Amino acid sequence: MKALILSGGKGTRLRPLTYTGAKQLVPVANKPILWYGIESLVAAGITEIGIIVSPETGPEIEAKTGKGDRFGANITYISQASPDGLAHAVKIAQPFLGDSPFVMYLGDNLIQDHLVEFVADFKAKPLGAIIMLKQVANPTAFGVAQIAADGSVIKLVEKPKDPPSNLALVGVYLFSAEIHQAIAQIKPSARGELEITDAIQQLIDTHQPVEAKELSGWWLDTGKKDDLLEANRIILDEYITHPQILGDVDAQSKISGRVVVGQGSRLTNCTVRGPVVIGENCVLENCFVGSYTSIADSTCMINVEIDHSVVLQGATISGIHQRIVDSLIGARAKLTVTDHRPKALRFMVGDDSTIELT
Repeated sequence: MKALILSGGKGTRLRPLTYTGAKQLVPVANKPILWYGIESLVAAGITEIGIIVSPETGPEIEAKTGKGDRFGANITYISQASPDGLAHAVKIAQPFLGDSPFVMYLGDNLIQDHLVEFVADFKAKPLGAIIMLKQVANPTAFGVAQIAADGSVIKLVEKPKDPPSNLALVGVYLFSAEIHQAIAQIKPSARGELEITDAIQQLIDTHQPVEAKELSGWWLDTGKKDDLLEANRIILDEYITHPQILGDVDAQSKISGRVVVGQGSRLTNCTVRGPVVIGENCVLENCFVGSYTSIADSTCMINVEIDHSVVLQGATISGIHQRIVDSLIGARAKLTVTDHRPKALRFMVGDDSTIELT
């Protein structure tokens, strides 16, 4: 079995952060979102992985992620010239996929459930596809599945005004090679894209069995700032299980809870309340770092209070007299505030930006 991870697109929902970088490389708990999906696939025994990339961000993704050695996988990069739909991504990946069944995984999605059980179930049955579903409060915003009593899929409806259920399609699918023929028979949707929901419906209409599995754990789509911060919160809670101080923390600093400080980092007169992860070679002086904050490598923070935020690699923050909360600060960004403001500050700062509030 092979895997196809979709890591193209323009990342418009995370701008300005993604003007200069791939949204799938934005870190959650200091690890790129994309890597969680790769690790999940490898844990399920799938090591032949194709990654769909765009011409704009593909080189960055390949340089950061590599050929798969660090994951125990073999990664092939496939360029999609324009984002013409999920089914179009499968279509251009057909030379890589061949006749193999495969998992399709959207690169900005995270799921708690382990894939190994779904993969084993798919291999044991003559199925055209398995789709994964999650109950949502607002099904009109998603693709929704109508399910029969035996768990088979009757119909898929995209963003329905009158939803047949509250079961939204999650960005992880398992397909047999029959999906290629189904894609060949569909036409672009009204928005000009080849939709994977249309291809799955084609499987259903041609009597290929499509089964649904409802996730028992969380599902996170990290395409927006608030969603990414929520993903960071959940992942920190799940993955940071105990404190690990590898850097230099002076006697005036107070560390409490599950806090990770990377090698080469130096904390002077700081208070840190976990769960928090601070990367390698960071400098923090006179700072308060509150729960659910991730600070990437080579970050410099002086006189800063920050809480429930993500700071990317190489950022510099200084002179903040109010607490930064619910913020996403890009790589190598420079953020300085010298005046006093009555409320907490919320930022979404792009890579390489310079912001001075005086």
